Amino acid sequence: MSDEPASFLEPAARVEPSSERIVTLGKIVGTFGVHGWMKVHSFTDPPENIFEYDNWRILRGGQWSSVQVEDGRVTAKGVLVKLVGIQTPEDARLYSGIEIGVARSEMPPPAPGEYYWSDLEGLEVRGNDGQVLGKVDHFRTTPGGDVVVVRGEREHWIPFVKDRILEVDLQAGFIVLDWAADW
Repeated sequence: MSDEPASFLEPAARVEPSSERIVTLGKIVGTFGVHGWMKVHSFTDPPENIFEYDNWRILRGGQWSSVQVEDGRVTAKGVLVKLVGIQTPEDARLYSGIEIGVARSEMPPPAPGEYYWSDLEGLEVRGNDGQVLGKVDHFRTTPGGDVVVVRGEREHWIPFVKDRILEVDLQAGFIVLDWAADW
C-alpha cells in the first residue's frame, strides 16, 4: 500500500447481483430527433468516454441485457447514441430512464493508488481512531465536491478528498478516513 492517498476515477455505480458485476456508466434520459437517437447522461469523465466501451448492457425489468451501439457522438446538446434496432422516437422513448452499464471485467485496471468507486461500495469504513463508522453505501457528486455516504449506526456524508483518505485496503475490505464517529 502506498503512503499516497487514493484518487478516484468515476462516479458511483450500482452492482448487478449476479457473479458478473455490472458498473453503471450512464442513463438514457430522452429521445433526440426522428431516427431513434437517444440522449444519454454519461457518468464517465469526460462524458464521451462512455463510447470507449463496446459491450453496453441496459437494465430493464431488473435484468441486464446486451445492446449494440450503432453510432454515438457528443454535441452541444450532450451525449447522443443510436442503438441497433431502434429506428423511431417511439422506440427510443421506451428506453428513457434506463441505466447503461458494462461488465467490471471489461473496464481497464485503475492506475496505482486509484480506485473505481464501484469497487469501494460495501467496504467497511473506519475512522482515524480505528472506530468502525459503517459501510460505504454510495458516492454523491455535490456542488461542494464528491462525498462518500457511509451507513452504520448513523449516516455520515464524508468529503471524499485526498486529505481525508488515509488507507484503502481492497483485499481486507476496509477504508480508513480522517473522520470521527461523532462528527
